Amino acid sequence: MTEQTTGAPAGTEPAEPAPVPQTPEPLPAPAPSRKPPRRVLRAVARWTVAAVVLGGLGAGTAFGITSMERTDVPGLATESDGRWDYPQLSLPALPAGSPRPYSDGNVAEIHHADLRRLLLPAPVGATVDKKLDGGWVSTERYLSEYEKDSRSDVAQTLKDAAPRHVAARGWTMPDGTSTRIYLVQFNSTAFAQHFMDSTSGSGSEVPLVGAPETVLDEGWSGAGKVPGTSSYVYGEAKPYGEARVRQGYVVAGDTLALVVQSRKGKESTPGVPFHQTVILQNQLLG
Repeated sequence: MTEQTTGAPAGTEPAEPAPVPQTPEPLPAPAPSRKPPRRVLRAVARWTVAAVVLGGLGAGTAFGITSMERTDVPGLATESDGRWDYPQLSLPALPAGSPRPYSDGNVAEIHHADLRRLLLPAPVGATVDKKLDGGWVSTERYLSEYEKDSRSDVAQTLKDAAPRHVAARGWTMPDGTSTRIYLVQFNSTAFAQHFMDSTSGSGSEVPLVGAPETVLDEGWSGAGKVPGTSSYVYGEAKPYGEARVRQGYVVAGDTLALVVQSRKGKESTPGVPFHQTVILQNQLLG
C-alpha cells in the first residue's frame, strides 16, 4: 500500500516561512508636564507661609498679636476702627523648671512669672500714670476703684481671699481716654474665682467709681479669649455721669485682671480700643 503525503514533493526541503517584519514598538507618549502653573505655586507658597505663622501663634498666643492685620483680630475689622498701637508683645521668662499656667505640667494654673511683667504695656502716644507705672500697689489702691458705699464689703472679701500681690498700670491717651489695669494674684484658682463671683458675674456687680449702675457690654463677643479663662465685660448704664466708664474682668488661673476705661465729655469712651485692651491682657495671662 502506497503512503500518501501532502505538502512538498518528495526529496524537496520545505521552504522556510517568510520572515515577519519587526515593527518597532511605538515610543510612549511623553507624560504631560506635572509642573503646576506659576499661579498655583504662588498660592501654595502663600498657604505654606500662613500655616507656619499659625503654627507659631499656637505656641504662644500673645506673640505678634499687635502686628497682625486689623481684619485678623476678631471685632477689629477695619483700618479706621480706632485701634491703639501697642508695642510688640511677648511672654516674660519663667523661673527654671516652672511651667506656663495652662500647660500640662501646671494643673493648678499658677502664674510663675513676675506678675508685673504680665501687665499690658501702654500703647504708643500714651501718658503713663506715675502712680500706676507697672509696679506693685497696695490693696487699698485697688479698692479705691469701687464706690465708697461698697468698698468695705469688697475689702472684706479681698481679705478673706488673701491676695498675694497686686500690680497695676495706668495711662491716658491724647483723646482723654484713661485706662487702668490691675492684676491681683491669689493663692489658688478657687480664691480668684470666689472673689470674681463676689464682685461681678453673679448678677449683682459691685459698682465702680463713676458707674453706679452697669449693664452687659453688648458689643463684647469674647473673641480672642484664651481657652480656660473667663471674661466679664460691662459698661455704664445710661444716663452717663461726667465720664462713661467701661470695665472688664478676666479670670486666668490664680490671677484676676480688672480693666477700667473712662473718658469725660460727650464723645464717650470708644469701644474698640477697650475691647482690644481686654483681649490683649487676657492673652498675656494665658
